[in-house]
Amino acid sequence: MRFTAGVFDFGSDGLLDAGFSRPRPRDGEEIPVDGPSQVWTVGYGGLDIRIGPALGGSADVICVGSCLATTREVTEARDAAERGQWDRTARLAGSFVAVVRHGATVRVFGDRAGTHPVYWVLDGELVWWSTSATALAALHGRTPEYGRLLTALTVRGVDHLGDSSLFQGVHRVPPGSALELAPGLPPRTVPVPGRRGELTVADAAPLLREALTTAVARRALSAIRLSADLSGGVDSSSLTALAAARGPVLGITYTDPHMADSDDPLFAARVAAELPHLTHHVVHGGQQQVRHFDHLGDPEALPVTDSPSLSLGVLGLKAAHLAPAVSAGSRLHLTGRGGDDVLDGMAPMVIDQYRAGHRRAAAGRAWAFARSRRTAPHRVLIRAARTAAEPYPTAVAALADLMGGTSALAPSRRRAPEDLLAWCSPLASAAWLTPAGRTSTASVLAGQAAVAASSERPGLLRERISLERMGEEHATYDQISRQMWALPIHAPFLDNTVVDVCHAVPGWERSMAGDYKPLARAALTGAVPDVLLLRRTKTHHTGGVHDGLRFNLPVLQRIIAKSQLGGAGLIDATRASAELESGARGEPAFLYAVHLLVVTELWLSTLHLERGKWWELAPVKEAAA
Repeated sequence: MRFTAGVFDFGSDGLLDAGFSRPRPRDGEEIPVDGPSQVWTVGYGGLDIRIGPALGGSADVICVGSCLATTREVTEARDAAERGQWDRTARLAGSFVAVVRHGATVRVFGDRAGTHPVYWVLDGELVWWSTSATALAALHGRTPEYGRLLTALTVRGVDHLGDSSLFQGVHRVPPGSALELAPGLPPRTVPVPGRRGELTVADAAPLLREALTTAVARRALSAIRLSADLSGGVDSSSLTALAAARGPVLGITYTDPHMADSDDPLFAARVAAELPHLTHHVVHGGQQQVRHFDHLGDPEALPVTDSPSLSLGVLGLKAAHLAPAVSAGSRLHLTGRGGDDVLDGMAPMVIDQYRAGHRRAAAGRAWAFARSRRTAPHRVLIRAARTAAEPYPTAVAALADLMGGTSALAPSRRRAPEDLLAWCSPLASAAWLTPAGRTSTASVLAGQAAVAASSERPGLLRERISLERMGEEHATYDQISRQMWALPIHAPFLDNTVVDVCHAVPGWERSMAGDYKPLARAALTGAVPDVLLLRRTKTHHTGGVHDGLRFNLPVLQRIIAKSQLGGAGLIDATRASAELESGARGEPAFLYAVHLLVVTELWLSTLHLERGKWWELAPVKEAAA
């Protein structure tokens, strides 16, 4: 698995003592840097690594990942760092982890979506950091933190990580923050300044068009052969159209019997007909007999990811979907993941809108929400008012008390629409928790309540959590694809420049009753086929999940029967298995939780934390050099 890592000595003894043999990543390549630090990359090369060297100055810049900046732009970012404007690097095009040194101070930060996260561990006067929490856990002998896995599985509306990770003692730098390292001072996290002020849709449209065009065009220039998802949806299809405007691209549409009657294949065909440089390939999953949860019978054959990946549950579908790209020799594949997170707004934005003083408009939005969900408007208004009156820390603390209490937890599989406006709540999977599991989850929630900010706004909070989970999921999808098919997956909607512009527009303007993604239409009219921007529907896919559960039921039952969470006494594996079997019969079931539990158990069972698999000792002479 690819990752970047580094070490910084903030003490007085220095890092480069002769005779000191220290760890380095196995198969890592060191990037020369000045000062009491070292940086390595594993699995990166070529344009994946961009450097703005010091050249005798007091600052240098390293970007690892998909940095799309030109040499001049990287140099300008380095020059800005010389003037103390280290955050200029965060506004370069692309998605990457950055190391910016100014004098003796080093700042390390990833992107705002968390596709390139940063983790760290304190080791005496050394700070070890990495984009892989697993690598740090292996280096320092840390084990998984089950409580945070349980929280992700059973609760909504709470950041289950915060400044922690899925491993005990491994800290996370929250996306939008930087790890600041300076001699004589302990490590700390500081905000990465973002775009200031709010934008209207009209103001943001040209900025978004430029950001997306740059994101796609520069990726297209870097790849000899390019492929892209062409689902028929606004997000992926817009990226495909932008790519096809710059040269040949293979557009892939995946369909199966459950999707045949949806709008997706129809819109995909219409878009393809208007793109002369596009080669359109339709993959029929039903004909290839691929299903959800295929290929999970042999855990040792599964790819390694840094966190549980939902993409693992659709491994067979992804293999069939990407097969034409792999066969055509594609060197880069575009996906529209993240489009919903930046172009659309979350339901609780109605409360943010009210708090911002747009009370009449917020009331109208609440009524429209009630009508669209076929529920009584007064229920929506009451729920919104309760959330608006309750500080977020109080809500999380109350949830912690509920989860840690003795009253039965049996949330409905079909929650009331107005509950989408609550700060946080248990999911139906909370009923699987044992008393020990409830205590463990409550402990995580109590910790988050203690540090939660009273200034949080419901819409912005849900937006951030959703974006970071999508960033994490995309990162694992890319890890899987590179390992299994040697095909990098890129999600331009998760680039910093795109996220910054879109999130500068209030969510209530990005989501309008009777309109679908108005920001996309304003930004991309004239750049993509009009038929795409006129679409007002979005397809949701669940039918295929039931089929996959039914066909792969024996394998999935074995996975849950061997559950590590169950073996630790944290979940009732029998109840979870009953939910699995209910879904296999086509009955109502909490499919997301079943899916997440399966991939979480697979992640735990395939986790390799042997130090020698990730790290090796550098020779003494190299350490002294």
